[in-house]
Amino acid sequence: MSQAPSPLGSPVVRREGRDKVTGAARYAAEHTPPGCLYGWPVPATIAHGRVTAVGAEEALALPGVHAVLTHDNAPALKEPDDPTLAVLQDDRVPHRGWYVALVVADTLEQARAGAEALRISYATAPHDVLLTAEHTGLYTPETVNGGYPAVRERGDADRAFATSPIQIDATYTVGPLHNHPMEPHATTARWTDDGHLTVYDSSQGSTTVRDSLSAAFGLRPQQITVVAEHVGGGFGSKGTPRPQTVLAAMAARHTGHPVKVALPRRQLAAVVGHRAPTVQRIRLGAEDDGTLTSIVHEVVTHTSTVKEFVEQAAVPTRVMYGSGHSRTTHRVAALDVPSPSWMRAPGEAPGMYALESAMDELASALGMDPVELRLRNDPVDEPDSGRPFSSRGLAACLEEGAARFGWRDRDPRPAVREEGPLLIGTGVASATYPVYVMPSAASAHAAPDGSYHVRVNATDIGTGARTVLAQIAAAALGTPVTNVRIDIGSSDLPDASLAGGSSGTASWGWAVHKASTALLRLLHERTGPLLPEGLTAHADTGRDVSEESPYARHAFGAHFAEVAVDSRTGETRVRRMLGVFAAGRVLNPRTARSQFIGGMTMGIGMALTEASALDPVFGDFTETDLASYHVPVSADVPWIEAQWIDEDDPHLNPMGSKGIGEIGIVGAAAAVGNAVRHATGVRLRTLPLTPDTLLPYLL
Repeated sequence: MSQAPSPLGSPVVRREGRDKVTGAARYAAEHTPPGCLYGWPVPATIAHGRVTAVGAEEALALPGVHAVLTHDNAPALKEPDDPTLAVLQDDRVPHRGWYVALVVADTLEQARAGAEALRISYATAPHDVLLTAEHTGLYTPETVNGGYPAVRERGDADRAFATSPIQIDATYTVGPLHNHPMEPHATTARWTDDGHLTVYDSSQGSTTVRDSLSAAFGLRPQQITVVAEHVGGGFGSKGTPRPQTVLAAMAARHTGHPVKVALPRRQLAAVVGHRAPTVQRIRLGAEDDGTLTSIVHEVVTHTSTVKEFVEQAAVPTRVMYGSGHSRTTHRVAALDVPSPSWMRAPGEAPGMYALESAMDELASALGMDPVELRLRNDPVDEPDSGRPFSSRGLAACLEEGAARFGWRDRDPRPAVREEGPLLIGTGVASATYPVYVMPSAASAHAAPDGSYHVRVNATDIGTGARTVLAQIAAAALGTPVTNVRIDIGSSDLPDASLAGGSSGTASWGWAVHKASTALLRLLHERTGPLLPEGLTAHADTGRDVSEESPYARHAFGAHFAEVAVDSRTGETRVRRMLGVFAAGRVLNPRTARSQFIGGMTMGIGMALTEASALDPVFGDFTETDLASYHVPVSADVPWIEAQWIDEDDPHLNPMGSKGIGEIGIVGAAAAVGNAVRHATGVRLRTLPLTPDTLLPYLL
């Protein structure tokens, strides 16, 4: 009997696709248990201080209002593992938008009316929300996000820079950015009489949510079930539980009813994290032939007074290009701002914008082709650690992309290509993102009818996780993918890591592959038919992934962009964009292409439309909805193409795959910015490149 061909590498259609387009897929806010109440969170209206009184009488007198939770009467929590979850525990207001009350009512409208009827008094204190490169509160942390050292230095970077014949010294600024998933953060929570808590949560990892709730409420993990079957995007903002999860559970315990809390979009910026602003100074020293001699990347960013989170923007510079000397540093100021957190490709997205813009400036100073400059400085080993790369496909991506894009036909002179009032330009940038793999567990079951059932607490945030995991299991078991059933999205399943850091498929897939392989071995060892209960194998990759690799493992890519800048209005339009990526073995071309293009689209938004600022007087973000915070729409991406180079890398995981969720955004903004500079001859170093910033240079 011949074995079924491996489904890995096939464009298998998403398993949940029909459910999503027909409305059958159920999201967190669409679970409404009998007797469910609705909670409306109330944010602080001061930037710093404390609550002195909450007048709730008028709110409680309104029809349908059941309760008003404040720090005076909310259930006491144990110390949460994340300080941002310690809501309604005291009278402090660390930043504007911090939740100070929750109104619970029969309907959403009644809860909102109750919130508007509250009378809250405050004692205000001075606040500081503005980041500058000279802020007196700047300090050097021990580590930055991801556990990387805040400072790394090789050689004498300052001396090497000073003696380099070609020098670039530039500062790039990226303001705060916001995740804005299509599905806002929402939780439905209910308690049973025996003290079991069930939570339907919009989250990137229900195991993580379960463990956080366990710590906050002093429960055993077995007393909590967290379900995240379908999630409408997260981009990092749902990587850990957010306040609505705790508020819903608190209110459900307080009222004895199930409670649903769905955050209004206008409140998201203050409570679900954001990409912290960065001020990045980059100095590149090079020989006349373009060989880099010195790289200095100095990052200034902010964190909150609630918790420390430092955007690791200089870390990708430690990976990207070879040089004899380098220094990468991070400094941070703790301000009275909402706590920053993960946003797609944290560190790499803003850091590579600065580095790749500086590389473009260096190419101009040298009179060298930007692709050639990058190829000339492509290292064999990772510059920071000296470890060999498990695979490094950057050169192949640049060369393939240049050929597909028609790069060699480009006139390198800036501001010479015109089509009437339109100025046309092209730009290129490199991309890199690390390979992360997290411990996960899975089980695989064989039934007497020949079918298989795989269980793993993965989370599908729109990436097609169900489909790819079924492909991995089917390939290991030697069976058609239609013969494999997959259960994901519940903390009652075998524990798995969250969907973040482009680690999902590598982490869950390794566990699924291991469990499926173990099951196949058990089946081969048996004689006779299976018993009615079938046969099950369990696997855990904790030991596998804990072994330190001798290789530096990263995905790479190259972005090429063509833009048209209207000299009359300053408006920039991306005409076409190509991304070529080296991300190990691509397991499903259909879902992979979607991920790459999605990331590139976010890069376009970062470059041209997405802007946010903190109001120095009121202390809050000035852009808090999709009317003022402009994400790209279909008209902004008329032609966008993603390609990849298959890599045979045996040093990753059993599938040979690297993460693809975030490599698409890294470098994309720089490619667009470099194209704008080529089109106009103007180098602006602050994103986004909006018409009002460009137009003064075009008149």
